[in-house]
Amino acid sequence: MRNIIKVLRAQNNLTQEELAQKIGISRQALSNIENNKVQPSGKVVIKIANIFGIPAEQIFFEDDVMHAEHKTETV
Repeated sequence: MRNIIKVLRAQNNLTQEELAQKIGISRQALSNIENNKVQPSGKVVIKIANIFGIPAEQIFFEDDVMHAEHKTETV
């Protein structure tokens, strides 16, 4: 499972430290989430979604699903 947190953070000009503070977690914890080393709790996902104003389910996606969607678009 992949996530777009790093992309969202960059688009909003936030450092890991700034976003981590807004969420209420450490910078290292956020780094681990961004790099798919750990899965965040539901509370953290909801906080991230609220910060970026998107549905929580848009933050995470399956590699296979995205690959299949890309194949469909290019055919």
